[in-house]
Amino acid sequence: MPSLEVLLTRLDPDVPVPAYARPGDAGADLVTTSDVELGPGERAVVGTGIALAIPEGYAGFVHPRSGLAARVGLSVVNTPGTIDAGYRGEIRICLINHDPREPVRLRRGDRVAQLVIQRVEHAVFREVDGLADSARGTGGYGSTGGHSVLAVTGMED
Repeated sequence: MPSLEVLLTRLDPDVPVPAYARPGDAGADLVTTSDVELGPGERAVVGTGIALAIPEGYAGFVHPRSGLAARVGLSVVNTPGTIDAGYRGEIRICLINHDPREPVRLRRGDRVAQLVIQRVEHAVFREVDGLADSARGTGGYGSTGGHSVLAVTGMED
């Protein structure tokens, strides 16, 4: 698997650099630099103690950790969070507790999200009078069906 060098500065010398849990993993774990308790439905922005220099033509995407999402309802509010190549500040993550009853307690050093670095294209937008037809057309939310709730809520086109 080819590797991409991403320069990193530790703003907090005690946090680990992002690391992949297993060979071939897409996401490198990010940790929180603070203790925080999120009540049901609450959100908080936490620091990771690192800053990156992502190469031009790439971006970083911060995703929730699937195990935490499944076990305690912890997620990233703006999933995925986008880190542009030109950003040089601390990577911060807006977390949310989706559990309706239980708080989520995080401690400094807990792995709270994962970072995926991907190549991105830079689009050139060209305005036209109309767009060519497609098989999907203008069908939006729920237009392909597949779930009985869609028909009940009126979401299916």
